[in-house]
Amino acid sequence: MGALVIRAIRNFNLENRAQKEISKMKPYAAPRHPSTKSLLREHISSHPEIKEEITRKDGKLLSLLKDVYVDSKDPVPSVQVKAAETRQEPKEFRLPKDHHVNMDVKNIPKGKISIVEALTLLNNHKLYPETWTAEKIAQEYYLEQKDVNALLKYFVTFEVKVFPRKDKKAISSK
Repeated sequence: MGALVIRAIRNFNLENRAQKEISKMKPYAAPRHPSTKSLLREHISSHPEIKEEITRKDGKLLSLLKDVYVDSKDPVPSVQVKAAETRQEPKEFRLPKDHHVNMDVKNIPKGKISIVEALTLLNNHKLYPETWTAEKIAQEYYLEQKDVNALLKYFVTFEVKVFPRKDKKAISSK
């Protein structure tokens, strides 16, 4: 309950107080003590070269300052540089092989296949391994031989097998 009261007091008339602070004049140099002010005036009147020294520009320092050159650039993150280097636009395209492929796929880069084509060639290889060999698939889909061998070795299509229970008799087909 106390936090609500404190928050209400703290936020009371907040916009007007902020506007008042923003519209204030910018701060000047801190005022000097009256005794110091009179001593400075006496010292400057007795030694006018000090006044000249304060207002004079030093040519040697200005020339040294002109020689200083600072060039600052933000560091480029290495992730963006690597992404830009490794990204290459494929030069050659091919049309999809099957007629039932999505209509939004107009062309496929050579060396790549779509999901539908991958499933089709895996299924064809599983059903007809003599005709759909790795060499024929690589030639047909413009793929590298090692990629096709790895695809056929490590990927298989989904297969459903239903096993009858051992305690029940299987129904014979007519």
